[in-house]
Amino acid sequence: MNRLYLFDSTLRDGAQGESISFSVRDKLNILRLLDELGIPYVEAGNPSSNPKDREFFEKAEGIKLRNAKLVAFGATRRPHIAPADDPGLEALLAARTEVVCIFGKASAFHVDQVLRTSREENLRMIEDSIRYLRANGREVFFDAEHYFDGYREDPAYAVQVLRTAARAGSSCLILCDTNGGTMPQEIFETVQAACNAVAAPIGIHCHNDIGCAVANSLMAVQAGAVQVQGTLLGFGERCGNANLSALIPTLQIKMGYDCIPAEQMPHLTRCVRAVGEAANIVPDNGMPYVGRSAFAHKGGMHIDGVRKVPASFEHMDPALVGNSRSLLISEVSGRAAVSAMLHLDASDSETAEVVRILKEQEHEGFQYEYAAASLKLLVLRNQHKLTPFFEVIYSRTIGEQRGNWEGTGNGSSAVVKVKVGDSCEIGGGEGEGPVHALDSALRKAVGRFYPSIEDVRLIDYKVRVIDPQDATAAKVRVLVESTDGQEVWTTVGVSRDIIQASLQACVDAAEYKLWLEQKKTEGNA
Repeated sequence: MNRLYLFDSTLRDGAQGESISFSVRDKLNILRLLDELGIPYVEAGNPSSNPKDREFFEKAEGIKLRNAKLVAFGATRRPHIAPADDPGLEALLAARTEVVCIFGKASAFHVDQVLRTSREENLRMIEDSIRYLRANGREVFFDAEHYFDGYREDPAYAVQVLRTAARAGSSCLILCDTNGGTMPQEIFETVQAACNAVAAPIGIHCHNDIGCAVANSLMAVQAGAVQVQGTLLGFGERCGNANLSALIPTLQIKMGYDCIPAEQMPHLTRCVRAVGEAANIVPDNGMPYVGRSAFAHKGGMHIDGVRKVPASFEHMDPALVGNSRSLLISEVSGRAAVSAMLHLDASDSETAEVVRILKEQEHEGFQYEYAAASLKLLVLRNQHKLTPFFEVIYSRTIGEQRGNWEGTGNGSSAVVKVKVGDSCEIGGGEGEGPVHALDSALRKAVGRFYPSIEDVRLIDYKVRVIDPQDATAAKVRVLVESTDGQEVWTTVGVSRDIIQASLQACVDAAEYKLWLEQKKTEGNA
């Protein structure tokens, strides 16, 4: 199996993505996660650019890494000064990493118009910087910035940049598609030409401005690149970087390259989600391999096929990357899908009735793909297997704004009256908003009859406008995610009144909790 050396730039190039901001603690946690996954090189920041990165490198010295080598990032020396006088190079040495990665211009246009120095001085800057860092005991990777644009404009100069860096002692020359606009075939041809022109190992660094960063990285590997740079979730400058969570399984499972330890591949999905949590972003459901929807099946024919032969609608076993198959119930589901998900007889008239009700509900705006608790309650009610635990007979919410539009001093209150058997109870609650107050009042009223309901707390709340053309009178869908500390479940409500939709979802959340308890009690009887 051919070895590839992955280079993760989540903490450097990824941090340049819009809305991405890491604390030092975030960066340390992500470093540990990437090391655990088996990434060989982790580029963690530019110590000359800000105090946060300097603090990170100081604290990272105390972390014992098992798989990864920490990399500090910076630029070549400035024009017409000695390397020892350059503050950026001194900051790289002060970071005390075994490996440093420096970038230099590989485009004559950029040397002339952006750097505004001579082409000869640019070559001296590259050579002096690499030799200086090497003399101080560092392994050096060289990022040939704007290489593909530079090679297209002046191939002789671009190749001269590579040869200069190789002669100075760089252990890998990384060709950067900095603008992210190069097409896959051109990537292949240019990388292949570089491999033929210099003896040093070649790497690839692609941006995703035309949506080809993963494809371009794969083409570069096929052309001879041995180092692949990217970010684990694909975020980064502008449209992002090559997504390593897609590249790793493609290269290792599909193409036979050795990227990370084989025993770590089933941890890929967990690691991606953990890095997303540390970065305070939610990974896109549609991410290949690791997204929630990567192995989700919604169409009836697809569900029927994948239940019989998984390979009929799946390109690989999701367990290989630590993901799992999801069968989604929706208006496009048939009897086979509903029966499989809800353990019903596909030929039974009851199943046909469930399918009919499901499609009617989805036509009204309900969505059960990620509201399995509400779906279960819908089926149980249709089968007359669920006696309502309580009935809401009255609710009222009051919102107050006291002239401070920044929120301070505002508040909401709610009253909910529920009936259980022949008894009624009224609960009142206050909150930061009407839904918060309503949820509190509901749990207080229901809690008088079922004390365990106080264990339930809301952990996520989403609102989706269904009919935007109706403006503020539009129908909305509310999804509520709840937990009792052991189970997690999601419920849905739909109405033109956002408070009413929220109440529906909160009522289902409480009913589902009580049904779970009833099941456990019956199971222990």
